[in-house]
Amino acid sequence: MNTFDKIYEVVKKIPKGYVASYGQVAALAGNRRWARVVGYALHSNPDPDNIPCYRVVTKDGKPSEAFVFGGVNEQIALLEADGIEFVDGCVDMKKYQWDIPMY
Repeated sequence: MNTFDKIYEVVKKIPKGYVASYGQVAALAGNRRWARVVGYALHSNPDPDNIPCYRVVTKDGKPSEAFVFGGVNEQIALLEADGIEFVDGCVDMKKYQWDIPMY
């Protein structure tokens, strides 16, 4: 399995109503230094209907300005449709971060 496939497998597991950070996905995919690689993988997501890349945000809860599937406003709309609330343009990571051990 290549690096992108490992990343996609992790992202598929993020439950509705939760988000994960790029670094968290990287760690769960096998290398916590892959945070930037996670961004590259999500930018070329081959199956956005089944790989919910919109559920990945920065460690501070910011959505991606470069969200490839409709822009940042679309990412926010998709997260809000999942029941996630924003405060000052960010997801409350204490409330909505996927609670799974990273290591």
